[in-house]
Amino acid sequence: MFSALADYARLFRAGWTLSRRDALIPHEFAHMAPAPVRMVGALSRIGANRTGRPGERLAHAFEKLGPAYVKLGQFMATRPDIIGFELAADLGRLQDKMPAFSEEAARKEIEAAFGKPVDALFDDFSAPIAAASIAQAHQAKLKDGRKVAVKILRPRIEQRAGDEFRAFARAARNLEAISKTVRRMEPVKFVETLKAAAAIELDLRMEAGAASELAEDLAGEPNTRVPEVIWPFTARRILTVEWIDGTPMGDLAALDRRGVDRKALAKLVIHVFLKQALHTGFFHADMHQGNLIVDNEGRLALVDFGIMGRLDENTRNVFAEIIYGFITRNYARTAEVHFAAGYVPPGHSMDAFAQALRAVGEPLQGRNAAQVDMSRVLQQLFDVTALFDMHLRPELVLLQRTMVTVEGVARSLDPEIDMWAAATPVVKDYVNKAIGPMAQAEKLKAATAKAIEVAPKLPHYVEAIGKAAEIYAAQGAAPKPAENARASRLALWAVAGAVALLAAAAFIR
Repeated sequence: MFSALADYARLFRAGWTLSRRDALIPHEFAHMAPAPVRMVGALSRIGANRTGRPGERLAHAFEKLGPAYVKLGQFMATRPDIIGFELAADLGRLQDKMPAFSEEAARKEIEAAFGKPVDALFDDFSAPIAAASIAQAHQAKLKDGRKVAVKILRPRIEQRAGDEFRAFARAARNLEAISKTVRRMEPVKFVETLKAAAAIELDLRMEAGAASELAEDLAGEPNTRVPEVIWPFTARRILTVEWIDGTPMGDLAALDRRGVDRKALAKLVIHVFLKQALHTGFFHADMHQGNLIVDNEGRLALVDFGIMGRLDENTRNVFAEIIYGFITRNYARTAEVHFAAGYVPPGHSMDAFAQALRAVGEPLQGRNAAQVDMSRVLQQLFDVTALFDMHLRPELVLLQRTMVTVEGVARSLDPEIDMWAAATPVVKDYVNKAIGPMAQAEKLKAATAKAIEVAPKLPHYVEAIGKAAEIYAAQGAAPKPAENARASRLALWAVAGAVALLAAAAFIR
């Protein structure tokens, strides 16, 4: 009872803050709401600050409300199908920048984590150089002379975020209960995904592990760099990694002064993202300009690993086949993949869905980013998802978000980039390795080896079936002839299947 009251109090506070910015029921959209909602909106706007577009006002309100709302806004920016493209664009520029907490508090956090004062661990330790909603960063120098970046969580951030996410979940459950349209968007699962991502951000050991794993995954990419984790100086609330000198991706003028080939860099950003998402299924899910650096050797350096995504093998295969279907204009196959994966509910026409995908994909063929109005393309794609009752796939939320972000980064570097052409080599390579004939042959070989391992046990299974029938009969409930026949057929099929697999194994080998 108390937690429910606390949740509603937090939601009321959020509603009040939003109303002061005319971001609760913006006057620009009020005419679309039912009469009672319009009345509430009119009352909420009394004395409100209406400066800027609705999305700008909402972003300002979220920044004022704190970390959980900043993360909510960043995730909302990935759903223009729900909130519209202009609003999504404004939220996409939401800055995760907050006032820094004191250097004294930062030093206390380090001492609490390692049991030693800062001066005993580092030769130099700077004032905060960047502060976000969850943590802030300092530059320091180890006793061996190496420069490092030290990230420190804000005091009591875990409790604050937990309270806000609990309130989000309560609001999402209430919305699902009253609106069928909202249910299709699965807000509860959306909040769960958001909460899970934030929970990882709140344990910096997880971020350290993510950085270490990603560094191993990208070890074969000579033009890519991930900072080394300094494990002796990393704890739950402290993360220390090597310092990377270079040029931020967002500073285009500085990149030009260095003579960086921006067209090649744009393709590299796309290549690195798809390499992560497809080949390993573990990807940096926050690849905006602020987390990308061109180091002094010209390599693409990725930093800040608080938000990472994972895709299992099946999801990667589906993702690759969908992209490859669009690239090769095989819309029938793309439709089949959607239906087989369960993305489209049964009862819809596969041919009609393929036709709808063709209407989305054809305008993109052979055109560069400057020639394509992606907002119109995305709107048509979202119309298709609504027409065919497609639900949001929670495991794809971070992937979708990152795809939008990576596209934006690539466009900023090279406004004329052909996204399909840039993606084709990586996708084609993955399709050949994971889905092509040789990949299927390897899977069959592995399955056959497993069958060969199990085959010697088949006589025991057949004997067990016979004994079970004898026991059943001894208890006065003898199986019917049909049941005996089914049991015999089951044993026969098991033996025949093993023989077939053994033959296949001999052929493959």
